[in-house]
Amino acid sequence: MRAAVAIAQNLHDPLSCLEVKDVPEPVVPEGWVKVRVKATSLNMHNLWTLRGVGHDPKNIPIILGCDVAGVTEDGREVVVYPVIADPDAGFGDETLDPNRNLLSESHDGGFAEHISVPARCALDKPAHLSFEEAACLPVAWSTAYRMLFTHGQVQAGDRVLVQGASGGVASAAIQLASAAGARVYATSRTAEKRELALSLGATEAFESGARLPERVDVVIETVGEATWAHSLRCLRPGGAIVIAGTTSGTSPEADLGRIFYNQLRVLGSTGSTRSEFARMLRVVEQMKLRPTIDRVLPLERIHEGFQVMEKGESSGKIVITL
Repeated sequence: MRAAVAIAQNLHDPLSCLEVKDVPEPVVPEGWVKVRVKATSLNMHNLWTLRGVGHDPKNIPIILGCDVAGVTEDGREVVVYPVIADPDAGFGDETLDPNRNLLSESHDGGFAEHISVPARCALDKPAHLSFEEAACLPVAWSTAYRMLFTHGQVQAGDRVLVQGASGGVASAAIQLASAAGARVYATSRTAEKRELALSLGATEAFESGARLPERVDVVIETVGEATWAHSLRCLRPGGAIVIAGTTSGTSPEADLGRIFYNQLRVLGSTGSTRSEFARMLRVVEQMKLRPTIDRVLPLERIHEGFQVMEKGESSGKIVITL
């Protein structure tokens, strides 16, 4: 079968380490299922793997791809929960399992014609979504769901700031928070991406760093260093900043005085549990939400998609079809 494989790692030229080639069909252990991949989407995690950041080199070569929608051998249309882990090892939360893995970390991922995953990871696809749309959900939408509703405890009427509005997690957070009845403010560096945020349900959209009309209850933070000070200034006393990414850097000035004086809560969030993933899919189906797709490309043009994503030129997810 054809697959996009990380054959090496290079911090400065990551895409030179990605090769589309023929590989053997996946082995299907007992308790696992084989999924024919219909669509998969690009994720920054893939680029970090190719750069050699946070990925053990002993697991190279490996098929990349964390986000998968496809069809099982018995004909079910499914979306793949991307975390391979044991809930019992995480005290009931598989994201706390010390040995958890995201697809493509130690198990071959979805940039291939077929993938093998634990049976518990294959959940029914929302019926109103295409495979291309469904392939945008696994990592970004489940991460946003956990940030908003598990850690942020967002409820109808709450005020939410989403930084970096065009990113996968950020755009999902705008739609999910808006669907829950929250007032959503969003920031972005470009007018085009601010317009996108408004079309997704944001109440207002501002340039990065701009003063908001009011302080917010929760900040959804995936940008990191570049927006950290603004995120803290925008929180009401007792508010929470939930962080699940640091695309602009990991070491901002902490501003501990503001944090303790205003009793702010800083909450880290990684991925989601399977139950959160299932609830996210139900919300998407019940509210008829649709992820935003920037473009759809065949597997053979995957390098082109990564070049666009690496430059920050996409508005929505980049999807690969097989």
